Order: sequence, then structure tokens, then C-alpha cells
Amino acid sequence: MANVIHSLPYQATWLNGIAVAFFLLNVILFIMNCALASIRFKSRPGALTHSFTDQTESLFIPSAVVSFAIISINICQFGVPHVGPWLLRIMQILFWFYIALSVVASATIYLILWSTLIFPIHTMTPTWVFPAYPLLLTAPFASNLIQAAVQTNQQVVTLNRTAIALCAVATQGAGCLIAFMISAAFIYRLMTQKLPRDFQRPGVFISIGPFAFTVGGLVQLGNSADKILPGNFLGTDLAVPIIKVMSVLIGLWLWGLSMWFFIVSVGSLWKYVRPESKMPFQMTWWSFVFPNTALVTATTALGKALQNNGLQIFGCVFAACLIVIWFIVFVTMIRCLYKRELLWPKDTQ
Repeated sequence: MANVIHSLPYQATWLNGIAVAFFLLNVILFIMNCALASIRFKSRPGALTHSFTDQTESLFIPSAVVSFAIISINICQFGVPHVGPWLLRIMQILFWFYIALSVVASATIYLILWSTLIFPIHTMTPTWVFPAYPLLLTAPFASNLIQAAVQTNQQVVTLNRTAIALCAVATQGAGCLIAFMISAAFIYRLMTQKLPRDFQRPGVFISIGPFAFTVGGLVQLGNSADKILPGNFLGTDLAVPIIKVMSVLIGLWLWGLSMWFFIVSVGSLWKYVRPESKMPFQMTWWSFVFPNTALVTATTALGKALQNNGLQIFGCVFAACLIVIWFIVFVTMIRCLYKRELLWPKDTQ
């Protein structure tokens, strides 16, 4: 949510304060979850190995890597512009570390899944793409790191912007193409098996994220092309304007796909409007929030690039609705934890 608020075209001091509060809450929750997971693995021998071979839990292991990327992006947004060059230097090191981590993590998780488990097509949901999600945060990380360096105007730290941008585009492209292939499998599943079951239904929103994250990252990098590329890049002086135009056109193409998946995802919830229908709370409810944050940042990035007030206003309204949804999901999660309806063994266990 901090990233969403930071991306808004209309800024104010109180908005920045809310964004920083979300950022700090994210850090606290990340540390707490890491500590609790460590306690679980320490107190229950074999639990770590079981996590990598469980059909549901294994798909969400990369969320730890994704959380690390989001926190790093927030540090670039809220930390680097306000401190000395030492933090920019650290974030540059962390960027290259994250590139390696995202590639290794995504490939390793998929190899483990393909070697130990079988996923029938009738159980397929967009969560199959989650092991590739670490790759999809590389372009947003790179664009925010470069933007932070531009804002601070640091001359002490040498930032190889061209290498950072090109490497981010390569890994982002890999993640996006993996998502394309999995999306094709998901549509095949929908055509042959209908929509997922009630407790899996929120996961449909995950199909939005890969393409929306790609839009936000590519458009932001394209807008900063004059600060990233040398004047004679690829032997031509026209590289910068060409890349700016290409990034916007590709962004519009993928943004349209993201919006289509958003409409389909919202439409899949139509039956829950009726009073007699109820969707049981699961942690998958966070799929209402996380993928849509990418759609907001993609919308505002395109609005800024095209200087289109309509897109920018739409992004702001979307962000406001998303904050409300975040609070609803968060409060519902706390209530279920308190009532022992979540993360609590059943009578048969």
C-alpha cells in the first residue's frame, strides 16, 4: 500500500505520512512472520521440508522474496532521498543480490514442484505463477532505485543505470512470459472445469499482477530513459525517444490485458452479492489487494507518461478503494485469528 500511495500523482504531507506508516507496518509484519516461521520450523522438525512439498504451501514460499523486494522498493522511495549516499550504495548492492535471489528462488521452487508433486489441471489457479513473482518485482525495483538516485542527485555513488535497467528488463521479461504461459493454462482450465471453488475464488485476482507489475516497471524505466541510456546507445541518437514510445505502447497493451483480467476476476464474484451466498475467509483474500496494487501503479504510471488526467484520477479513485479493501481484509483476518477460525488446528487434527 505504501508503494500505491507513493505512485499517486497528487501528493500531500499527510498522504506521505500514511504511506510511511504502511511501510513501517510492512517491515514489522515481515520481521514477525519470519520470526514465527523460524519458531515453527525449529519446534517441528521436518516442517520446513514439508512446506516445500505441500501442494498449497509450496506455491507461497516465494512470498518471502516478494516481501523483501517490496520493502526494498519502499526504502528507495522513502529512505534514500532523505539520507546520505551510504543508503543508495547499500540499495545498489541489494538490487544485484535480489536479481540473483529472484532467479534462483523461482527456478528452484519450480524444479522442486515439478520433481515431487503433481498438480491436476482441475485444481489449477493463478497461484501457479507465484513462484515466478520474485522476477516480476525486478523492473519496479530498478526504476525506483534509479529514480531515487536522480532525486538525491548523488555524485558520490556511481550507479550503473544502464546495466541495472537492462538486467531488470531481462528478468522482468522472463517472469512476464512465464505468466503468459500459465495464464493460457488457466484459461484452458476455466473452459474445461469452470471457475475455481469458493475458497479458491479470490486467487483469480493473482492473474492481474504479473502484467500490471510489468507495465509499471517498464513505463517508469522508459520515462527515465534519458537518465539511463548513454547518448549513442546502440549507435543511434534516437534510442531514448524510441524506447520511451515503445515502453508506453507495450505498457498500454499489457495494461489492457490486466484490466481484462480485473473485470473477469470481479465478475467471478457475482454470486456472492446474493445474501444466501458466503465466501469463507482464507488468506487468499489478500489476493483482493496485492495484485491490484500493481494495477494502480501501472495506471498512474501510464497517466503520468501520457499526461492524461483521466487515467491519473482513475488511479487515485482505485487507490482509495483499495485502501478500504485492505482495511476490510485486515480486520477480517484479525477477527478470524481471534475466533480461532484461521491458523488453528481443527478437531480432527
